[in-house]
Amino acid sequence: MTQVTIIHNPRCSKSRQTLALLEEQGCNITVVEYLKQPLSNLEISDILKKLAISPRELMRTKEDEYKQLGLAAVEDDSLLIQAMVDTPKLLERPIVLANDKAAIGRPPENVLSIL
Repeated sequence: MTQVTIIHNPRCSKSRQTLALLEEQGCNITVVEYLKQPLSNLEISDILKKLAISPRELMRTKEDEYKQLGLAAVEDDSLLIQAMVDTPKLLERPIVLANDKAAIGRPPENVLSIL
């Protein structure tokens, strides 16, 4: 049975669909509700390495907070990561971690490649 962690928002339909897909696959799932348990700078940095993407690619750039914080003009990756730590709503979801890899569940089937 594959051990997986899902960075989850239960109010998000894609996140719920991804969780259901993992359950269908018979995975042993740890659910992290990141709005209640914000990720640390180190955890986000680790996810970025596993995804091989930039911090901005992991951000929800259409959120009001992104615009209010003026993040479109920020070039420093460490500041973008800190913004996701300070404002978890900016983090794209769901993120699934398994087998020392990561995948974003948009669409949910994306996560099957790391199981």
